[in-house]
Amino acid sequence: MNIAKYSMERKTTSWMFFLVLLIGGLVALTQLGRLEDPKFTIKQAMVITPYSGASAQQVEEEVTYRLENAIQELSYVDHVRSISKPGLSQITVEMKSIYRAEHLRQIWDELRRKINDAKTQLPPGTGEPIIRDDFADVYGVMMAITGPDYSYKDIEHYADFLRRELVLIDGVGKVMLAGEQQEQVVVEVSRSRLANFGIPPSRIAGLLQTQNAVANAGRVTVDQEALRIATSGEFADVEDMEKLVISNPGAEQRIYLHDVANIYRETKEIPDHVVRYNGQASLWLALSFADNVNVVEVGERIQKRLDELDYAKPIGMSVDRIYDQPHQVENSVNDFLLNLVEAVAIVIIALLLTMGFRSGLLIGTVLLLTVLGTFIFMRLGDINLQRVSLGALIIALGMLVDNAIVIADGIMVGMRRGMSKVEAAVSVVKQNQWPLLGATIIGIIAFAPIGLSSDATGEFAGSLFWVLLISLLLSWVTALTLIPFLADRLYSAKDIGNGDDQDDVFSHPVYRGYKKMLAVCLRHRIISMAVMLAMLVAAVAGFGQVKQAFFPPSTTPLFYVDLWYPQGTDIRHTEQDSKRLEDYLLDKSEVTSVSTTIGQGAPRFTLTYLVEKSYESYAQLLVRVEDKDSMDALMKDIRQRIREEHPDVEDKLIRVEIGPATPAKIEARFSGPDIDVLRQLSKKAQSILAEDKGAVNIRSDWRHPTKLLRPQYDEAAGRRAGITKEDVNNLLLANFVGRQIGVYRDGTDLLPIVQRAPAAERVDLDNWQELQIYSPVFDRFVPLAQVARSIDVTWEDPLILRRDRKRTLTVMADHDLLTDETAAQVFERVRPELEAIELPLGYELTWGGEHEASGKAEKALFGALPMGFLVMFIITVLLFNSIRQAAVLWTTVPLSIIGVTVGLLLLDKPFGFMALLGFLSLSGMLIKNGVVLLEQVNTELDAGKEAVQALSDAAVSRVRPVGMAAATTILGMIPLLFDDFFASMATVIMFGLGFATVLTLFVVPVMYAIVQRVPRP
Repeated sequence: MNIAKYSMERKTTSWMFFLVLLIGGLVALTQLGRLEDPKFTIKQAMVITPYSGASAQQVEEEVTYRLENAIQELSYVDHVRSISKPGLSQITVEMKSIYRAEHLRQIWDELRRKINDAKTQLPPGTGEPIIRDDFADVYGVMMAITGPDYSYKDIEHYADFLRRELVLIDGVGKVMLAGEQQEQVVVEVSRSRLANFGIPPSRIAGLLQTQNAVANAGRVTVDQEALRIATSGEFADVEDMEKLVISNPGAEQRIYLHDVANIYRETKEIPDHVVRYNGQASLWLALSFADNVNVVEVGERIQKRLDELDYAKPIGMSVDRIYDQPHQVENSVNDFLLNLVEAVAIVIIALLLTMGFRSGLLIGTVLLLTVLGTFIFMRLGDINLQRVSLGALIIALGMLVDNAIVIADGIMVGMRRGMSKVEAAVSVVKQNQWPLLGATIIGIIAFAPIGLSSDATGEFAGSLFWVLLISLLLSWVTALTLIPFLADRLYSAKDIGNGDDQDDVFSHPVYRGYKKMLAVCLRHRIISMAVMLAMLVAAVAGFGQVKQAFFPPSTTPLFYVDLWYPQGTDIRHTEQDSKRLEDYLLDKSEVTSVSTTIGQGAPRFTLTYLVEKSYESYAQLLVRVEDKDSMDALMKDIRQRIREEHPDVEDKLIRVEIGPATPAKIEARFSGPDIDVLRQLSKKAQSILAEDKGAVNIRSDWRHPTKLLRPQYDEAAGRRAGITKEDVNNLLLANFVGRQIGVYRDGTDLLPIVQRAPAAERVDLDNWQELQIYSPVFDRFVPLAQVARSIDVTWEDPLILRRDRKRTLTVMADHDLLTDETAAQVFERVRPELEAIELPLGYELTWGGEHEASGKAEKALFGALPMGFLVMFIITVLLFNSIRQAAVLWTTVPLSIIGVTVGLLLLDKPFGFMALLGFLSLSGMLIKNGVVLLEQVNTELDAGKEAVQALSDAAVSRVRPVGMAAATTILGMIPLLFDDFFASMATVIMFGLGFATVLTLFVVPVMYAIVQRVPRP
């Protein structure tokens, strides 16, 4: 039985299907998870290894080199990047993009085993390697806790309370604190008082370490009862430390620690990481979400719990949102859904106006049901509403209506030729069901290379393919079932005509005019195709003028200001100077908040945020404004302010990215063994970039050499006095910074005990000779000058970066965000000159930045495209059992570049990843329209018509389905022109399809006539 007849006769079944799609779709829409971006695993881990006192080169050669060799033995590794700096090795391991989250747990375990095996090769003094495999976690809610009248410790107590409570919320994954300040117990020991009592400094350090140590004293059994033994003496508070007896053994006089030292608790003098919010000292509380949750609902639960816990908030403290992903998701999803609703409404209105009320209502209803039905299958397949899946629905919208229009129009034409509703429906469904299925599958396969890709592109954009697969297949099903069923309800017997004359059915002036134009093209077919070819050549040439941009910036009203102070700047100066710019921004009326992180980047609060590693000279301001339209003027003002008031700062303004983030848009990597040669190459590259007016933020990731103080230890004098090099290091450490000599326990806190000289005895560097160092041989303090000849000032490389075990210096630059020029345009200008730099033997230049990121995405996409297009071509061959006819269809695809080029140039839109998706969608639409037209040609030929008459009649009969499908798609894309993310894609589809309609209605018949040798009319 024909499916159309079945659906029209089994009304109960059809009504049930109708209601399932309608009600089930609405329910599924409310239950779908909502995310900002698709679930994506950043396949990176960090291996952090301290090596206190070592230079950057020693860290590189003795620690980084050994660990990199061990890591590279893993077959999963894609790249290994490392930063060696004085006292610290930071290695970033990036795994190949083919691995998913379920694979990474095992991979990280193997990484740990490799690092544990390599630990035995590390030099003495190396700390325990720390492996952070949660480095890529995204903390979608980030809050700042401030209290102007409270200490860091008070704020931390409240933050820890919130962390303990919020982590219990259903849907919350992790909760972490950023900007914590280490509290310590300071023992300021006076060397003059020690000298008076004849007590060596090492005695105090030894007593503080042993007195407060936790040690096992065993147990004893008394009358069958086991009693644990615990010796008293541990410090209950700081006052107990003051009463510590430090007298020399056997001395009659008791000397206490408070006799020679001042003891107190304080926050660490030189912090590692500082955060502020609106100019106030703060701590940041960051929350990540569990997998497959609706972040909007979780956000509501978080806010509800915060309201419940408000009773515990100290008066004067406040909790403010720095980034609120649930709010962002709610707004973006609502905007996307609004775009979708607007697009559907526009399509339905267009159908009502052009195809009549009943046909428009019929097709519009089925379109709406198809979209709602897609939500049902998305719910069953755990596909969330997020940027990519909603984009897929919008892309599909242009193709969803095609099948319905073909069937509805076919039924109407059949009725006008005298058929009954059932006969017309049965006839049109029987004729078109398999061609429409083939054309639908072709449209789906166009996106298969993206969705089925095994690399990062497939993981991020996989939902694009699956949503298109679901929606397009469902549109085919609804076109064959619901269109005949609803046509039976809506179409009237008055629509049935009296005859089957083709000319009567298509007697409208539009059809007659088209038929005449087609006849002219068929008579002059060679000239027609020559004109098309000339237009194609011009379009290809014009495409070179189209701007290239990988991804558009986000519409979030937030931007970043990166501040790089001269390498070697103390973090306290970085903090103080950045506050001046912060205060300036807070005076701006358009600025709603300024969040500042100093010493390192913020927790990763969005997938595309690039977390900067630890640098004392680095600060970043996260500036949120009222309206994104005011950002350009504000950013220009900030840049000018930095140039005038912060001349020693290298600044960078960054918009929130949508696509992959890179440290710079333009990156030239120079690799080779010698540091001096790499720096020379860097100078040449930076000079070339500086000459280009479009390149800004020119810098090197190795930064600048810094000054180094080298005390010259006199070994002979040291031996005579019994003073070692280690003693000198300990003296200098204790005098200028403070030396950790033990641990103080305070409940759950373990505070370092730091020994240092009182402020009065901490001489400046000019009087270093007056520092007193204890000589165990002379049993007294002697001047440091007796064992250190001088302190020389030299230069050192504070940072040594490597990539894949080779020293790699990266010269970075960006395009000017405040101009219309793209990074790709600047890159293409400077690339020839940079590649012309003469490289010594053993050195190489490779490209990073946006060029590398877009190249990877395009390689993944285009690597699978040939197979996808081959399958599409094979399907067209099987549909018509003719290679010639399949070739006719495919000639229209390259010709669509004409419309695409015109649209992008006319609206000044860049061609990027989203535009490429639009072109793939366009290819599917073209093939689909061509399939329907050629199928009608074959039907007309089977009816016994002459070839030229069959071609003409078939083309005329497809004017309305093809034209309406194109018109509704183009009109449905209008709302997307005002969305920065989808604007380029909408432009490609609108202009490409507008021209493609001409291609289908004129080029396909002409090419068919040429290939099949149809006689001229």
